[in-house]
Amino acid sequence: MKLDRYILRLLAAPFALTVTCLLTAFLLDRLLRLFQVAANAGADFSTTLFMAADLVPHYLQQAIPAGFFAAIFMVVARLGDDNELDAMLAAGHSIVQISRPFCVVAVLLAGVSFYLYGFLQPYARYAYNEERHAALNAGWNARVQENTFIDVGQGVTLAADAVDPTGRQLTGVFMERQSDNGLHLTITARHGMLVATADGSHLRLQLEHGRMVQEGTDRRVDVEDFRHGVINDGFTPDAAPFRARGNAQNELTLPELRAQIASPAPSISRATLQAEFHARIARVLLLLLLPFLGIPLGMASKRGRRTPGVVFAVLAVLGVDHALRFGQSVAATGSALGPAAVWIPWVVFAVLSLWLFRASLQRPGDNPVSRAVDAIEAVIERANPRRPRRKPTP
Repeated sequence: MKLDRYILRLLAAPFALTVTCLLTAFLLDRLLRLFQVAANAGADFSTTLFMAADLVPHYLQQAIPAGFFAAIFMVVARLGDDNELDAMLAAGHSIVQISRPFCVVAVLLAGVSFYLYGFLQPYARYAYNEERHAALNAGWNARVQENTFIDVGQGVTLAADAVDPTGRQLTGVFMERQSDNGLHLTITARHGMLVATADGSHLRLQLEHGRMVQEGTDRRVDVEDFRHGVINDGFTPDAAPFRARGNAQNELTLPELRAQIASPAPSISRATLQAEFHARIARVLLLLLLPFLGIPLGMASKRGRRTPGVVFAVLAVLGVDHALRFGQSVAATGSALGPAAVWIPWVVFAVLSLWLFRASLQRPGDNPVSRAVDAIEAVIERANPRRPRRKPTP
């Protein structure tokens, strides 16, 4: 128990520091883009902060595995550098016993990730989309912002190249309307003006020198030019409300995904739902494999060969992450592989990690990766032998 507590104390600091640094870096990068979106749309500062807060669960999903793996590697490498690892082995502690606290933390983090992936992140994702919708439409309020597409309700999207200070006189107008009956209307005009009705509860759009393109359900397209026109849809001064949660697979919790998959008529493609469900489970279980890769690579760094282990670890973690994304995309297309496209990369990563860990049980501080690097360097040295120095001529 003392050994477990000691290793856990060593693990806590680098794990917390790495996760904090990664999370801060991710949020700062996104904040710059959110500030730009909010500034263009005329949204206030608090909206940007709420949007960033809604992204914390999403970025935690990326920061936790990377931070945990980096912390494992650093702790084991430190134990090796200080010869503590040799002392533990000499005292009768096996590699399996030394690995036990790392595995316990992996199980706890897997539980946290299950909650993040399965329940918190879908609600946070919807909240982010809702806040983003509010930010993009903050400029409406019976006014139009330049170069900003605004949903003004009733299926109408409005934009303008130039707007006067009142927000009512428009130049370079673009309007698109999608009706419930399938009729698609697109209008462009040189000039436009938003005019309030007599009671001030609605707005009309007066247009000059424009073109109207109308496409029906039969794919027939009608084009008409006009000098003057009025769009009398009765736009409300308030922005249109955001849609209900559940129109996207990443906004559904795991029980909701399961229910949609079992439904005879799901609102989203069944292949997409299955790909999302299995990808979340695979990412949760991926945390359980990280100790079996980080521990042997950290032990091998004692030999002064830390760089190969770091490079291999980074490539392995990035590779499995991209492979899971690719597998999810393949599964979402309805491929014959189905959910197996998600699990194949996970199984390959599991076999690789367990193979390296088993090899380290036989020869602590050594693993096939280090031996492969040694062999490559030996070949390079034989191919480029050092030439003896010539004595300078008098």
